[in-house]
Amino acid sequence: MSEETFPGPGLRPLRLQIGEQTITGFESPGSGRPILLIHGNSSSSRIWQKQLEGPLGAKYRLIAIDLPGHGESSPASNPEQDYSGPGYAGCIAAVARELDLKDAVVVGWSLGGHAVLNAAPSLLMVAGLMIFGTPPLGKTPDGFSGFKGLSATAFTPAPGDADIAEWLTSAFAPGYSSIPSFVEADFRRTDGNARGYLGASAQAGRFADEVEIVRDLKIPLAIAQGSEEQIVDLGYLQRLSAPTLWRGQVQVIDGAGHATQWEKAEAFDQILDDFASSV
Repeated sequence: MSEETFPGPGLRPLRLQIGEQTITGFESPGSGRPILLIHGNSSSSRIWQKQLEGPLGAKYRLIAIDLPGHGESSPASNPEQDYSGPGYAGCIAAVARELDLKDAVVVGWSLGGHAVLNAAPSLLMVAGLMIFGTPPLGKTPDGFSGFKGLSATAFTPAPGDADIAEWLTSAFAPGYSSIPSFVEADFRRTDGNARGYLGASAQAGRFADEVEIVRDLKIPLAIAQGSEEQIVDLGYLQRLSAPTLWRGQVQVIDGAGHATQWEKAEAFDQILDDFASSV
């Protein structure tokens, strides 16, 4: 598997029209339970390459989309609204309806995890949710305390080269030497307004109380975390009130940083496979 040859044989390009928004992505050849994959801030569906082209993609119907303003999807027509937790949540719910993803598992990484939690009340047809690299936000004064190293670059429309380089290293385990080139390319081609408006919406409190959503969930929720994660605090996740938490604990993946699905794909895939086959 090579990042330069993506997408390989068997992957189907996805192109959906959701209102005024064009949403792109890829679908794997598997015919099992559908699994919808949501990438993080300034990333794209390509971060799921190892899942789409590997054994998981052959077993399940993996669907990885590009959020508005990311990857090949069109920029948001209403950036102030669309580049926010509720905006991304609406996109995810619309995609799930358009593709009729009944009994699906929905997986969100980093920003994608926040979007999935925001979308949870509208995803009544799905079987389970999984988040990783995502500390659920709360409306209390310590509601953002799940972050231990969140860079302002994630909310800067046009950061400099040094800031981008620093952000890239924080997205992987310390010393990780195989950061794929497309990660930086995805960051640079993301609509800068997506970062700027996301930061503004968070500052203005325009986000759902994700701690409350987790506490009130009626379907299974899997939470994973890399042991070398530099952005999210594991202790925060372990203290969450999560009555439907799968296996009763956060699933820690040894040696992985923030981009767990790329750094430790085999271990990540095993957890997702176990979750998808058990809910």
